Amino acid sequence: MTFTQSQVINQPDYGLKMLKSFVLWTGILTVCLLIIGFPVGILIVTVGSILALVLHAVMPGFGILLVVGSFIGVQLAGVMTVAAMLALKGVHPHEVSWLRWMSGNANPRNKATYAACPLTCDIKP
Repeated sequence: MTFTQSQVINQPDYGLKMLKSFVLWTGILTVCLLIIGFPVGILIVTVGSILALVLHAVMPGFGILLVVGSFIGVQLAGVMTVAAMLALKGVHPHEVSWLRWMSGNANPRNKATYAACPLTCDIKP
């Protein structure tokens, strides 16, 4: 039995799964943009500062708001667009191999060793 696209869409919880996937992707991509995209953020802040200075001579007060609002808007629109594309393609965050922490297996090969363990782990009451 094979499912067609219309059979999958007509499932009662399909919209809820899509919304959950979209929200998860939005959060994950925002965190990745903040952490991994920090060098790009420095470049964006530099370019934005120069644009704000240039526009401040032409439009005092409003130039800074225009530049900051446009940069934040472009980043939010980019994150939401990519999250929507991933959600519509049916890619769920728990299926992605580099997001092991989403499935509860952060790093299954490593066991936690506490600092006091060499002294106290072998002691039996």
